[in-house]
Amino acid sequence: MGRTSDAKEKILDAAHSLIELRGYSALGVAEICKAAGVPKGSFYYFFESKEALALAVLDEHWQTQRDDWARALQDDDAEPLSRLRRLFEQTQAGLRAGQQSCGTVSGCMFGNLTLELSNQTEPIRARLQQIFDAQVEMVDTVITEARERGEVTVADTGDAARSVVAQLEGQVLFAKLYNNTRHLEALWDNCLALLSARPTDMAAVSS
Repeated sequence: MGRTSDAKEKILDAAHSLIELRGYSALGVAEICKAAGVPKGSFYYFFESKEALALAVLDEHWQTQRDDWARALQDDDAEPLSRLRRLFEQTQAGLRAGQQSCGTVSGCMFGNLTLELSNQTEPIRARLQQIFDAQVEMVDTVITEARERGEVTVADTGDAARSVVAQLEGQVLFAKLYNNTRHLEALWDNCLALLSARPTDMAAVSS
């Protein structure tokens, strides 16, 4: 049991790395198995298709990212806008660390696969939609708290949360395109403007 579980993790790890590096469409099962160091038969023992593997990679990646987002946005002693800024700083730090490790900004796996596959495979499109909906919900909770405190004046917190997530995703895309994480530096000021944050609160969380 331990050996089979280890083989599955090797396949998932290899697929995760290759999808981040090259995308999904160009990959073949044989290449994934070679990178994982497992026989091709092991692949079909765990996954019925490459699409099933991609869904598993998405789920595993989201589980890790969701925990990271939850820690950044958690209701601790920090004010809601400060927690939201913490998410942006954490995202930039993660991209910068990846760039230092491999030489390029990998971007967001969810955004990359949305651009590549959302009109090609319905199961992956649906899973990506669920993930982005969950991100929006997490951000919406923080914006709602900020509005209840009178720190922002948006009319619809759900729409605002979608705009914040879209802005974050878009700036990550630019960071990948230009291989430069500095494209994320304008995120926070733009976010405050989008949320119509009060000037006093803007000053407090921008310092």
